[in-house]
Amino acid sequence: MVFAILVACNSNKQAPELVEGPSPELSAIDSLLWQQPDSALAVLQDYLACRDAMIASPNTPDGDFIETHAMRLYDRHYANLLLSELLYKNDYAQTNRMELLQAVGYFDSLTFTLNDHSSLRRLIAGGDPLSPTRNDQLVFLSARAHYINGVGYYEHDSVVPACQEYLKALEVMEEHFEEEELVGKKAKFMTLSYNRLGDIFSEQFMMETAIDCYKNSYAFCILSPISSYSVSNALYRIGKQFDMKGEMDSAKYYYSQALVNMPDSANLFFRDVVSNQSLLSYQLAHQAEPAIKRLKQMVVMAEDDDEKLTRYLIIGDIFFEESCYDSALLYLEPVLENKKDLVSQIQAAHYLHIIYDSIGNAEKSDECVRFLAQQKKSEGQNKALVSSLESLYQKYLSQKLDKHSEKERAKAFRRAAVTIISIVIVIVLFVIGMTKMKSNRLMKEQQAVTNKMLEETKQRHRIEQAAISGRLKQKNQEVRELQDQIKQQNDKDAAVESTISFDKEPICRLIMERVKEGQFKSQMDCSIYKDFALSKEQLVALHGAANRHFNHFTERLAQAYPDLTKSDLDYCCLYLLGLTDADVAALMQRAYNTVNERNSKLRRIFGCKSTISATLQAIANKTKTTDY
Repeated sequence: MVFAILVACNSNKQAPELVEGPSPELSAIDSLLWQQPDSALAVLQDYLACRDAMIASPNTPDGDFIETHAMRLYDRHYANLLLSELLYKNDYAQTNRMELLQAVGYFDSLTFTLNDHSSLRRLIAGGDPLSPTRNDQLVFLSARAHYINGVGYYEHDSVVPACQEYLKALEVMEEHFEEEELVGKKAKFMTLSYNRLGDIFSEQFMMETAIDCYKNSYAFCILSPISSYSVSNALYRIGKQFDMKGEMDSAKYYYSQALVNMPDSANLFFRDVVSNQSLLSYQLAHQAEPAIKRLKQMVVMAEDDDEKLTRYLIIGDIFFEESCYDSALLYLEPVLENKKDLVSQIQAAHYLHIIYDSIGNAEKSDECVRFLAQQKKSEGQNKALVSSLESLYQKYLSQKLDKHSEKERAKAFRRAAVTIISIVIVIVLFVIGMTKMKSNRLMKEQQAVTNKMLEETKQRHRIEQAAISGRLKQKNQEVRELQDQIKQQNDKDAAVESTISFDKEPICRLIMERVKEGQFKSQMDCSIYKDFALSKEQLVALHGAANRHFNHFTERLAQAYPDLTKSDLDYCCLYLLGLTDADVAALMQRAYNTVNERNSKLRRIFGCKSTISATLQAIANKTKTTDY
């Protein structure tokens, strides 16, 4: 009856027209785009040239014209989206701006129409109305269209619209996909989107917000790395923001982790990390000679003149701080004259102005002053831009929290609906049984049984309703508290940090899923579980998760207990999750007796009076901070 009423109320809505999917050729080009963008661009250009020729000379029966036109409409917008992405991936300017804007509106309209029509039926069927399945491809295309539209705005120096489009891309993905669905290409897309946002905030010296974006990027990068260097690059970006904030210890840690995860040294990421690390070492120890020596090695390894100028700027910075003005001029003047990066030119001009002024070269000093005056934005413009960007990000975080709360309320509603429908079904079945009774005695006995069962059912219902009501009140209270926190943070113009518990970290979830799936036994040979073994990168990710949640957990352990080896710290992080010796033996691929001896060793070091897991959790809770 309930189903009939809901379906009847929705029957007046007109079903949307089915949309044909993309042509096989475009699907193949899209797949190639993620591995070989240069080859994909050449194939797409050939495809577009061939399709233009077909449209110019149509040779189809009249009856097939409408279907062909509908497929062309979808393919035309899809092809323009792919063209924009491939131009960007191949370092070309966006030349199909108007066509891309049309594609954005087209995919948005399809996604909205399909979601609006199917949301009620998904709700009745027990699915999540905010997580569609039939139109996943359209949702992903819509998000990609917003992302690449943001790239176009950024190419035209429209920073705020670009930020809006990147945030819109994230909203589309997070609204329609559950967290566990954001893997593979979707995880890579989330990494790219957060990186673009982080770059925008970093350019405006909004370091806290940039760190938040880069940490989100790192989390998705761990799940699905874009390349062998992407994890190191993510750690380097985070470290650079701490460097800009002047938090040198944190910067040093992330630079070090970036190098640990670097697969080789013959790449730009390695040279960038080493260069920034050298400058940081100079700032900490004020020893110029070793820092400059390392930087000159990076100059020799540079692949082009622009990279050399980047290293020149850092070397010139150190010589400037050391008051070696003659040497500083040799490195800073080429940067001002030839560097393509305006920020680097401004920094070089600032140093050169001071140097020329100190050595009495008024003409050169005036040139630097004029250059700086031409490039400098007014303080009001900078504040307005930063305020706009911060407001956009705060709004995004607030909406994200509201949508999460909405999902929780929807789940609670579905549980209550299932309980009520179950009670109705039980009552109907017993009423039907009562009417079929032929004997008064049997009818009375059945009536007594029915009444007893109904009373028990009602009692269970009252208990379940009370439990559901309590959970709903608790959820509503949590929502109100979170909204109050967001309001306080907005008043202080502080960045809103999104937090997750340690065991909800992607790497922790991965480990617990392996433990659950493996059901490891202590008497089994550990080699049987080799498919469940943790890699070096996954252990590094586990260290990072523990350090973020428990205030540099492994560093504090190493400092407080010098007898701990690096391998001991790996075991400590696993025991922190509450794992057994059998679980650790399977994941680390060590014999059970070996792991048991390690357990005993750790207990001796810590002076355990309880289990090693309980001891480590107690240590972690003592050092845990809210600065996450």
